[in-house]
Amino acid sequence: MTKLSGLRLIAALVSFGTVSALSQGGRFDLPGPKIDVRVTRGGKSLPIASVPNLMAGDTIWLHPALPPTQSVRYLMVVTFLRGTTNPPPDDWFVRIETWDKKVREEGVEVKVPAEAQQAILFLAPVTGGDFTTLRSAVTGRPGVFVRASQDLNEAGFELQRTEKYLASIRKVPPADTKALLDHSNMLARTLALKPNLECFKQPVEQQYGCLTQTGSQMLLDDGHGQTIVAALTTGSSSDLIGTAANTRLMGSGVYSAYVGAIVDVARILGGLHTAQYQYIPAIAFPQGESLNLRLNTPPSFHNPKSVIVIGLPSIQKSVAPPLRASDGKRVTCLLQPDVAVPVEGAPLVFSTAFAHDLVLHMSDGKDLPVEADAFQGGLVLAKAPERKVLPEPTAPKPAPPVAAEPKKAGVAVDAPLTGTIRGFWGFDPFEGPTLPLQDRPGTGWKVLSGEPLIAGREDHLVLSSNGSACLRSVAFDGPDGRMVTAGWKPMDPEGATAGEAIDVTLPLGRVQPGSVELAIEQYGAPKEVALGLRTYSEPAELSALTLHAGDRMATLTGKHLEQVRQLKINDLEFMPAAGAGGSSVPLTLPEAAASPGFKAGERVTGRVTLSDGRVLDVPVTVAPPRPQLTLKSRSVPKDKDAPITLLGKDDLRADLPVTLVLKSSRNIPRTEEIEVATVDGSLSTRLNFASGALVLQDAHTLRVTVDAVKALGGSVFGPVRLRAIETGMDPGDWIALGTLVRVPAVTSLACPSDAAKPCELAGASLYLIDAVASSVSLDEALVSPVAVPEDFSDTTLQVPRPGAGPLYLRLRDDPDTLATLNLPVAMEQRPMRPAAKAPVAKLGGGSVE
Repeated sequence: MTKLSGLRLIAALVSFGTVSALSQGGRFDLPGPKIDVRVTRGGKSLPIASVPNLMAGDTIWLHPALPPTQSVRYLMVVTFLRGTTNPPPDDWFVRIETWDKKVREEGVEVKVPAEAQQAILFLAPVTGGDFTTLRSAVTGRPGVFVRASQDLNEAGFELQRTEKYLASIRKVPPADTKALLDHSNMLARTLALKPNLECFKQPVEQQYGCLTQTGSQMLLDDGHGQTIVAALTTGSSSDLIGTAANTRLMGSGVYSAYVGAIVDVARILGGLHTAQYQYIPAIAFPQGESLNLRLNTPPSFHNPKSVIVIGLPSIQKSVAPPLRASDGKRVTCLLQPDVAVPVEGAPLVFSTAFAHDLVLHMSDGKDLPVEADAFQGGLVLAKAPERKVLPEPTAPKPAPPVAAEPKKAGVAVDAPLTGTIRGFWGFDPFEGPTLPLQDRPGTGWKVLSGEPLIAGREDHLVLSSNGSACLRSVAFDGPDGRMVTAGWKPMDPEGATAGEAIDVTLPLGRVQPGSVELAIEQYGAPKEVALGLRTYSEPAELSALTLHAGDRMATLTGKHLEQVRQLKINDLEFMPAAGAGGSSVPLTLPEAAASPGFKAGERVTGRVTLSDGRVLDVPVTVAPPRPQLTLKSRSVPKDKDAPITLLGKDDLRADLPVTLVLKSSRNIPRTEEIEVATVDGSLSTRLNFASGALVLQDAHTLRVTVDAVKALGGSVFGPVRLRAIETGMDPGDWIALGTLVRVPAVTSLACPSDAAKPCELAGASLYLIDAVASSVSLDEALVSPVAVPEDFSDTTLQVPRPGAGPLYLRLRDDPDTLATLNLPVAMEQRPMRPAAKAPVAKLGGGSVE
């Protein structure tokens, strides 16, 4: 049939009111007549709701449940079909007069003939030539009715799935958006539906109404349902259906779930219309023995009168439902209230009654009755009803039992519990997937990974037991005395069996470091399981550990290293210096410890112990030995006439060169350099052989001349150190050179004759003096010192009068030590006044000198 002719057929519907009803929203929501149906096979009977397929030889009992006040007489015709090209014989049409008293009271039995493939039921108002007209229509165009039977069955399956979704989603409180989304997703997976996700983008108050709009529901393909009805709309007819589904009259795809059935009815109307009858589809909603019918077009009792077309189950071999586990690794706890065994893959199990007498056959031999529940997304445990279990005529004989191996003395054999889904699909037994189960609370709870836990943030912990499926909640006592609930989810970490481990999310944002006790509540357990944990402050972060062959020191880098208390490598214990911290911490071996024998390239693991007891591992590869030197001697030029003498044993005059003798255990290459720097790293320089500052005394001895002022400038003072540098290697250890002290250039010391007056010191750079005193105490502190102002800049300075010894100075470059000042004292002489002359008397009463 071409697209054009198909559209003409659809246009023809307008004259009979079908398409006009559709364009006004005519769904299959008009109640039709009710027919009771029961099928008997092999001496056993099932209601029509539990019969997915018919077989040749089945006996169908039909009883028209019309009301006593039924005014229009309906002729019921049962018709069997045997393919699109093979019209059925006349005896495959069974005439049933519904107004007959015996029919109304006892019903009618019809046997399915051999070679039949489809069965259709007609309800036609009685008129002249009714039975002959119906039989002629079917034998003249059998293919149309074959297709109508298939599409009506498929549409019925789809509508039942949709209505199951709607009935289930109405159980959710409309205002609970999260529950709506969760249950919608679960129902969609279980029933193979695709709900309109645009609903969840609408305001909360509109989401519920959107989800319950049947016309907006889209259906996914159901492979099982398609197998039952043989196929749905293939070949050239798919073009027509695609066109019809997108026309304005068909609702622009709104009714796409039912287009197949509607288009076939259009074919019937266009090709088989007579002066007596028009044909309207009815979709069956079986419930028990009742075949409840729904129409989408009001029937007409004027010519042409409406014939209701009803599809009965297809006549074919049974196709077992393809149930599968939703998650093969998920373990189901049988102790949980309203427990659901998660299965999917067969939507008709959840939307029809085809699957019945379902049990969970457990590996311990017990059978637990279960029921399909789309709302919970699986099979739920049910109380065993009073019923007579159908026999299994085709089931193979059970194999003889195999003798179990005897248990070893003292060893308990506890195999994992499993359950296999068994039941009946119509008349035939079937077996579904086998799933892991748990029927007792888990024991042996322990921390599998995730420690240490850090207080003040959200942290994770992996817990395990011999079964975690029955876990109900995990909580701990919060800082305000209230229990804080922790989130958790099943997981399958490396080294753990499925169903044993969980990932726990602990909200520790308000928790202080210390002890925390988890309360693990399980279904079926009389009391909670307590598991003690400890939370810590933010831990030290170890970036790297550096260790050179031959060294007695290792360097640890990272963050929060003030927490480091010890480093242990094998049996060697390295200790940090007191107060060490920051981003780099050197750790050294005690002097009494044996020298390490690590070789370059050797891989070892350092175990770092923190102050709170935590132990962190850090791997390290031993680096090649560094260029190490030992200070053997240090000398400075001696000047007996120098007026200022430094008393500190490590003090060195900055203006005088220092000669060092350094020793090495290896041959010293001429490419080696010596780095000289202040301890704070603000000033540094490198000395090499080319400059003449380095001279080899022999292969293992190096003489170094350090002219600090020349190399580092006139502002150098304070502690200075040096180390060996060689290209391509890490530098050697620092060697303390001493404390550089700048001294003033004094020229003279003059004291007045008056002992009560101070002396005067003349020279340059006198601002380098911090204080001057004439004596020191027993603890080498200045006695009654004269302080020099910080802004002093004169060339003369008033100082105390020296006693029997020198003056004592405290210099600014090293205020912790003293220096002496030895200068000859120049005594100042007071000027002599001339003697007074005696007066000489003069003549005349005066006097003269």
